[in-house]
Amino acid sequence: MPQSRDKRAIGSIGEEATAGFLAANGYEILERNYTIRGGEIDIIARKNGVLCFVEVKTRKVGAMVSGECSVTMKKRRFIVRTAERYHREYVKRFGETKCRFDVASVVLENGRIKQARYYVAAFNASGDH
Repeated sequence: MPQSRDKRAIGSIGEEATAGFLAANGYEILERNYTIRGGEIDIIARKNGVLCFVEVKTRKVGAMVSGECSVTMKKRRFIVRTAERYHREYVKRFGETKCRFDVASVVLENGRIKQARYYVAAFNASGDH
């Protein structure tokens, strides 16, 4: 299996697990893999009137860089820009709402989830922690 397909398959496992976690905890999944030119958001969910833009990072056990550490300032800027676009359209349809940026980090071992962490409000729209 080519490396890019392998990475996509690994990422899909983490995204599925995170979407399941969110749904089980009362979130409504609005979008998966929302993409615009120059950015993508893995999951957009809503709970208690708050839009949650979720970046999911999935790694194999022993990866050099953790999922949490791989959400760099540059990556956060792309997420924020993409979220701003989505939010503008959302407001037109549903009215103003609060937003936050969450990060999910999933670790796999032999294709199975070994560890999952979910960070609520991991960073803000300025890209800061």
